[in-house]
Amino acid sequence: MRNLLIGSVFIILAAFSFGQKLQHETGAVNIEVPVRVFKGETFIDNLSIKDFKIYENGVLQKIEAVYLISKTNINKEESVLPADEARKTYTPQVNRHYVLVFEVLDYLPKMGEAIDHFFRNVMTAEDTLTLMTPRKSYNFKKDALKNLPRDAIVQQVIGLLKKDTTLANTEYKAMVKEIEQLYTQTGVFQWETGDWKNFIRDILSRLESYRFVDEKKLLAFSDFLKSKRGQKNVFLFFQKEMIPKYNPYMEILMTSMTNPEKPDAALDFLELTTFYRRDITFDVEKIKQYFSDSSIQTHFLYLTKTPEIGLDVERRETLSKSNVHYVEQSEDIFSAFSEVAKATGGFSSSSANTVSAFQKAVDASENYYLLYYSPKDYKEDGTFRNIEVRVKEGGYRVTHRAGYLAK
Repeated sequence: MRNLLIGSVFIILAAFSFGQKLQHETGAVNIEVPVRVFKGETFIDNLSIKDFKIYENGVLQKIEAVYLISKTNINKEESVLPADEARKTYTPQVNRHYVLVFEVLDYLPKMGEAIDHFFRNVMTAEDTLTLMTPRKSYNFKKDALKNLPRDAIVQQVIGLLKKDTTLANTEYKAMVKEIEQLYTQTGVFQWETGDWKNFIRDILSRLESYRFVDEKKLLAFSDFLKSKRGQKNVFLFFQKEMIPKYNPYMEILMTSMTNPEKPDAALDFLELTTFYRRDITFDVEKIKQYFSDSSIQTHFLYLTKTPEIGLDVERRETLSKSNVHYVEQSEDIFSAFSEVAKATGGFSSSSANTVSAFQKAVDASENYYLLYYSPKDYKEDGTFRNIEVRVKEGGYRVTHRAGYLAK
C-alpha cells in the first residue's frame, strides 16, 4: 500500500510509534484485560469483582479492579483499593480506535451498507478511524464528522473503496484469467514443447507473490496500535479467493491411450495444479502473541460471496470440456486469522451477508469489562504470559486476549 495524500476526509497512516504497559507510581506493573461475557448472544452486564477469577500461566491472581464499560461510558466500577487510590492507579481509557481492513477482490454493495451502518450507528466524533483498502491506508480526519454530513462521508468512503479495489485487483484478475486460458488452450499434442509449463509456473509464482501476507507489516501494525491508549478494534473483511484448477486425470487417461510411449506425460499437470497454494507466510503463533500483547481486538469477517470472474455460458462450457474448474484457495488464511481473532477476544464469522456479520462484530465489541491485576513475581524476561479469565458460575461464554509479552 502506497502512502499518498487523498481527499478531504482521509490522510495517510501516521508513522509507527511504541507504547508500554501501565505502571503504578511505585513501579508495579498493572495488566489490563478487556473481558466480554455472554449467555448465548446476550452480553451479561450484572457481574461483580467477586464473580471473576483470573490466572496467569495457571497461577491465580488477585483482581484489584473491575470496570463495566458500554461504548465509551463507565457504568460501574469496583476495586479492592480505597476509592481515591483506585482512581489514581487505574484510569480506564475508553476512547476507541477503529481499523477497517478490506482485503477483497470485488467491491460488494453489502460493504457499502456496512460502511453506512458504521458511520450512522457506531462512529463518534471522539473515535479515530483508519481505513485500509487493497491499495492504500487512510486516517480519518478528527473534524470530518463536525464539518461534513454523514451522507457525504459515507459516499466518499465507498468511492475510495470501490476505486482502490478495482485498481488493486485488475492485474490479479488478469493473471487468474490468463491461467484459465493457458489451461484451456493447452492440448495433449503440445506437451513436448514444454513452454506451457514455464508460462503457467511463472504466472502462478507472480500470483502467489501478489497475494503475499507480510509478517513484518503485521508486526509493525501491531506496534502502531499498541501505542494507542484506549480500546482498539480491527475489522478484517476478507473475501473468498478462487483460482482455476486443472483436473489431469482425464488427460492422463487420454495420453496413455494416444501416446503409449509417454503414458505419464500428463502427470506434469498434476504437479502444476498443486504448485499454487496460499501457504501462510507468517508465524501465526507470533502474530497471535503480538496482537494479544497490544490488546488489539481483531474481528475476522470471512466473506463467502464468490468473487466475480466473469464466467458467461460459453466460457463455462469451454472450461468444463477442458477439465478446468474454479476452487477456493483461502482455507489456510481463514484458519490463521480465525485463530488471531480468538486469541484477541474478537469475533470470527464466515458469511455471505457482510452487513449482518459486521453488525454482530460491532455489537460484540461495544460492551465489556476491564479487569486489572498486578502479576505475582513479575519479571521482564520477554516470555509470553498466558491469561485465562473465568466466571465462577452461570455457564457463560467468556472472551478476552490470550496474554501479554513480559518486556
